[in-house]
Parts: sequence; structure tokens; C-alpha cells
Amino acid sequence: MIEEQEAALAAAFRMTIDGLGPWWGQPIALPGLRLGCRAIRPGDEAHLLPGERERAGAAPSTPGSPAEPLPAAAPLSPHRRAALRASGAARRLAREMMVASGHPAAPIPRAASGAPLFPSGLIGSLAHDEEMAVAALAPAGPGLSLGIDVEPFAPLTNEIAALVRQPGDIMPRELDPAHAARLLFSAKEAIYKASFPLTGEVLGYEHIACDLTQGTALIASGQRLRLAFRLSPRIVVLAVAGMAEGPAARGWRRIFQRGG
Repeated sequence: MIEEQEAALAAAFRMTIDGLGPWWGQPIALPGLRLGCRAIRPGDEAHLLPGERERAGAAPSTPGSPAEPLPAAAPLSPHRRAALRASGAARRLAREMMVASGHPAAPIPRAASGAPLFPSGLIGSLAHDEEMAVAALAPAGPGLSLGIDVEPFAPLTNEIAALVRQPGDIMPRELDPAHAARLLFSAKEAIYKASFPLTGEVLGYEHIACDLTQGTALIASGQRLRLAFRLSPRIVVLAVAGMAEGPAARGWRRIFQRGG
């Protein structure tokens, strides 16, 4: 089942998103943009390179040593092992995308914030859920940043939905509220990933206003982002900061002004 979803997402990612096509939201014509997906498989933790393992929670490696599977006796909880496996899958995918775009494969360590650090000349973003890893990659440019997120197409609980949805959010009517909330959650995750490298701001749900009918977003500082997303076979949201604003973002600053 997950292999079928991997194939379906890969086919969609091969299509350009400079028009809506299988995507909803803003047309995003970003030269050199690549999207990829990989089903998370047993043993994917072995794809973590030296310099990536430490940040992901594995034991330190000797610089320059080859990547090795974690010892069977390593004192890792199932949750930690799953996190390592997902991180390895995402990073292997991103390195394959680097090579496909004409760049050498390079380690992707984590910053102190946890954000992936891509090599000079590239911007990118990684994400995973329990079964699927996704990545976005593009040439670096002034003020440009990417954020990607993936979620199963499943309803969000009412409790979490109440935290995520804010008065400035505009939702697509085609979706029932629970699935729309899951999409909004994913969008705000992607937005945060795209915004943080540029602003250093830690954002809460209340600091982000999304118009999912137009594929635009605004954060409290005034930064505007474009969104493109798909719903099947999994929710995938791409956020791009540094492109021209969409029409629905204009005038949203009042949402965050005191007394507005």
C-alpha cells in the first residue's frame, strides 16, 4: 500500500507545479525546484552520514567514516529508532535529488534549531510522517526559502483543530472541517519551516494566517508566502518564502495588530 502511494506521489512530483495541475493553491514557478518522496523502509537509518547522526540522536561517528547500520544492541527506544529511520530516508532522498540537479551528494546536518542545513548554493526542506519521507530542493536565491510537510489524509482531532485554526484562516469548502484542519496543520508546519531560516522567529499557530483557497499565507511580522498542496494519496504542502505575494495576502496585517 505504501509503495503504491510512493509511486503516486512520485508521479505527481514529476509534474511541474507552475500551474495547478494535481496541486491546489498558488502557481509556483521556481526555476530548478525539485520535489521527491520515498517510502520509509527498514534499515533507512543506515543512510545517515557522519555529521547527521549526532543531531538525529545517534552515537557520534569518526569524521570521514562510512555510514554503518546502528548496532543491534544500541540502547534506542522504538520511537528513537523510527525517528532515525525516517531521518535517514529523508536525507538519502535529498542527496539523490542533489545529484539529479547536478550537485554532489553532501551531508545534511541539523542546525541547533533542528532545521536541516543544505550545502551552499541550495535551499531545501525535509519532512516525514510515520511511513513517507518527502523533500524539496531548489537553487538558493536572495530571500528564498522552502518548507515542506507531509501528513496522512486523516481527520485531525477536535482538540488539536481548535488550536491550529485561527480567526484569520480561510479554509477550502470542498473539505469537511476535520480534514481541512489536517491540511491547515500541515500548511502551518511548512510555513514555519520556510519562514524560520529567514526570520529566526518561533511561530505559534496564532502567528500564521492561511488562505487555503488562494494558496497564500502571512505571518505576524508581515512576511508573505505562497502555498501549493495536494491531498491524495497523502497531504503534501509546499511553502515558498521570497516570491511575489498573492492577492489574498494583502491587507492581512490587521489580523495581527492589537485591537484590529
